[in-house]
Formats: sequence, structure tokens, C-alpha cells
Amino acid sequence: MSAALAFRHLTLGYDRHPAVHHLDGTVDRGELLAIVGPNGAGKSTLLKAIVGDVPCLEGAIGRGDGALAYLPQADEIDRTFPLSVLDLVAMGLWSRTGPWRSQGSRRAALAAAIETVGLGGFEGRLIGTLSGGQFQRALFARLIVQDAAVILLDEPFRGIDARTTDDLIRLILRWHGEGRTVLAALHDMAQVRAHFPRTLLLAREAVAWGATAAVLTPANLSRAGRLSEAWDETAAVCGRDDGHGHAHDDAQDTEAQGAEAQGAEAHRHDDRIHAGHGHHHHDHAPARKAG
Repeated sequence: MSAALAFRHLTLGYDRHPAVHHLDGTVDRGELLAIVGPNGAGKSTLLKAIVGDVPCLEGAIGRGDGALAYLPQADEIDRTFPLSVLDLVAMGLWSRTGPWRSQGSRRAALAAAIETVGLGGFEGRLIGTLSGGQFQRALFARLIVQDAAVILLDEPFRGIDARTTDDLIRLILRWHGEGRTVLAALHDMAQVRAHFPRTLLLAREAVAWGATAAVLTPANLSRAGRLSEAWDETAAVCGRDDGHGHAHDDAQDTEAQGAEAQGAEAHRHDDRIHAGHGHHHHDHAPARKAG
């Protein structure tokens, strides 16, 4: 597969209830992609599905042959475990050395990663004693030693200071310059506009996907808010009704280009969402990645 990632009619969810609905598109190798959307839009779910932590209800995820590195949200990580900064960073080597092999031969790489994120001298500090920004720096050092081709970041700047944010953005841009593929779920639109050339706007479905300036229009952001508010949390796995009472599992695709660049909304159509005992109507016009 030439792309780093490919989503084919992808529906993700929990207990058969969809959290991401019929996503289609590809992420090119070396792409720097922001994933944005309202709270509960499915951003974290999509990243977890890419690494295999959330099963596909329908469709599939195609992965290239490069290794994946994943940074979950900081509040999902238990900081009470008595790990030192060095131990935490060394966990990034487990995929290659295993958890029980000596890290002695990798000591220089570990030290370099810790120095790169500005934590030189903190190697012996327990992670529970670190500030939020210091802990996030340590997690980025762990990503460095993983040396992955595809890096997934879930809200990497939430709750950290401005200086740390600036330093970590520079590291992300360095990864992009090295040809790595970086996907980051973000909520700060100013950061996205300033640093991320491409954006996927999610509201349980793809509202728009393409060049950031074309995606983050007032019309698209407003539509994402409406879709997120209208979503039926209890609906079962859904398909498109063909008008004759038959639900199809393929998504109706719309190119996120042209009209989006002018700030217009994508072509609208009504999908009838199969939900067990009836059909729920949604303002539903999924957008595929623009070329």
C-alpha cells in the first residue's frame, strides 16, 4: 500500500453503537494531519482503532508497512506507578528489545531523546513528581526512541504550558521534515491553522477532509457542531437506505474540494439510518479526502 493509512467504509463504535460513521479516505506517507471536531466527535476513537484498541464494526483500516507509535491522552496514563523518567522512555524500545532485555546498548539513544525534549538531568526522577508539561516531554521522548514511521497523538498539548507546547510543536515539525506521517487530534484551531497543512474535520463522520484552509471554514465548523448535537447515541450500526426500505452498508461519498474552498457546505442528502426498530434522519453528507 503506497499510503500510510487507508480507511474503507470504516465504522467504529462500542457495544455496536457507532462512534465514527462510514469514513473513507487515505493518509499519504509523510503527511502532517490534524484531526479536529467537537467533543465526542470520534477523534480519540479513530486513533485507538488505528492501533487496534477499538474494533471495526464495519469496513477496514489499511496500514502501510511502517511501525506505529501512539501517544494517548495524558489522563489515560497511570502516573502513580513508580517509574523513573529513564524507565518510561525506555519502554519505547520494548517493541524491538522486549521488556526484559538490558537497555545498556541503547543508553546513548535514551539519553539523546531525553535531552532532545529538555529533560536532561531528570533521568532518575519519578514520573509522579513531574509537572504536566514535564511528563508530556517524557512521553515525547518515548516516541522518539520508538523511531516509528507513523506517529499518532491524542490531544498532545492539553493542559501543558505554552513553552512546552512550542517545543513539542517544533519536534512534530521535525518529524514531518524527516518524512514521518503524523496524525494529531487537536482542539486549538489556531495551532491547526498555523502548523498543520491538512485537516480532517470529524463529527462522527467526515464533514471535510483536505487542505486546512478549505476545511476550517465557518460553514464546515457550524455543520460539524450541528451533526454532533444531533447524533443518536443509541442508534445501532447504520447503513444508507436506498429509498425502498433496504439499508446499504456503503457510504455516500462527497469530494471535499471546490465548494469547501469557497466556504460552501458539501452536497447535502438525506440518509436514513437503520436503528433497529425504525430509521433516524441525520443531516448526513460524509466528505472524502480532497486531492
